[in-house]
Amino acid sequence: MIDTHAHIYLEEFAEDVETVIQSAKDAGVTKILMPNIDSTTTEDMMQLVEKYPETCYPMMGLHPCSAKIDNERELKHVEKMLNEHTFIAVGEIGTDLYWDKTFWSEQQEAFNIQCELALMHNLPIVIHCRETIDETIELVNPWVDKGLNGVFHCFGGSVEQGEKITKLGFYLGIGGISTFKNGGIDKVIPFLDKSKVLLETDSPYLSPVPHRGKRNEPAYIKLIAERIAELWETSLDEVDSVTTMNTERLFKL
Repeated sequence: MIDTHAHIYLEEFAEDVETVIQSAKDAGVTKILMPNIDSTTTEDMMQLVEKYPETCYPMMGLHPCSAKIDNERELKHVEKMLNEHTFIAVGEIGTDLYWDKTFWSEQQEAFNIQCELALMHNLPIVIHCRETIDETIELVNPWVDKGLNGVFHCFGGSVEQGEKITKLGFYLGIGGISTFKNGGIDKVIPFLDKSKVLLETDSPYLSPVPHRGKRNEPAYIKLIAERIAELWETSLDEVDSVTTMNTERLFKL
């Protein structure tokens, strides 16, 4: 299995990241894809890549919650890193109106600039969109005709929204919310295009049941895969095979 979205370079893993990576391997996780947040997280992420090059794969981007008044400096950092290093995607980028609506215009500007960078470097994008799925679908639309693709990470939308996204050629990242009793996504997952579904944990956030409320980690991807297998009425091996193939296709692994 592949965890397509994990921030294991954050301070929550500072004391035991080696154990976390080994636990993931023991659970059947072969690769951990790591989205960047902003310039303050890049060094720690790249250090993990250097230490675990066969397991940890980096992305480069500016998270929407970090897209504020100093966008120019942050976006120059993203551009510089993309020019100087190898990444599998531009991410984590997108929009977020959950906590703060102050920087909506800055978020949109940063998103569009990073979409342009993704096209320049022939990379997919990894999209964060909290409370903004419909708005982000509209933002993505103009870029699809230019050849851009990617994944809507932490998908928690409706069947209709899922269909809109997959018809654009984009993928859907399914994580721990799928195991929540009242998450709602369990009613949607059976109707999603299986060829567009990816597994993710979003570690250290959104731990699946029975670890909900505790630190998430890549080893728990198996719990998410088991839940999807249950909802798809298929085997764990089939979910593993399909989602791994989807991931390798999108990120050219």
